Amino acid sequence: MLVFRKKITSQKFKRKARRTLSSKFSKEKRNYVADTSAIINKFVSAMIKKGISGKIIIPNAVMAELENLANKGREEGFLGLEEISSFHKLKHKFPIKIFFEGTRPSEMQIKYARGGEIDALIREIARKNKAILITADLVQAKTAQAYNLQVLFLKPKHKQVKKRFWFWRK
Repeated sequence: MLVFRKKITSQKFKRKARRTLSSKFSKEKRNYVADTSAIINKFVSAMIKKGISGKIIIPNAVMAELENLANKGREEGFLGLEEISSFHKLKHKFPIKIFFEGTRPSEMQIKYARGGEIDALIREIARKNKAILITADLVQAKTAQAYNLQVLFLKPKHKQVKKRFWFWRK
């Protein structure tokens, strides 16, 4: 007997995967590790302004990733570096401390970054510090969850691009 399964679209699959992730945080002092995606999307400074307190750890792997993007002239790199610079101003107004930790990625880790090597460095810092991982990357969030790490997943808001037709439609 053949069993036919409904084909699930990528969007439906992602929506289903997000259901078990939390975007709620408490205002008690905690350790947090900021992922590259959370920094680029400016989620960390928004959370600081909303009341998180404690230690915010920026992995040196994240700094290396942002520096690499900026060196390539990519806007995300500059946005991320600017965002981290703003943390130093926020720490005077809010009960947070900023720390940089971990090693910079090796050549091998950079080469296999698409396979999750740099994300693994970031998760290891969260594990070592018993910290909550802040991310906007669904794969990073689900992987961290599989390793039984606490995750704060914040879905990025994508800008909708209007399609322009360079030809006449009938």
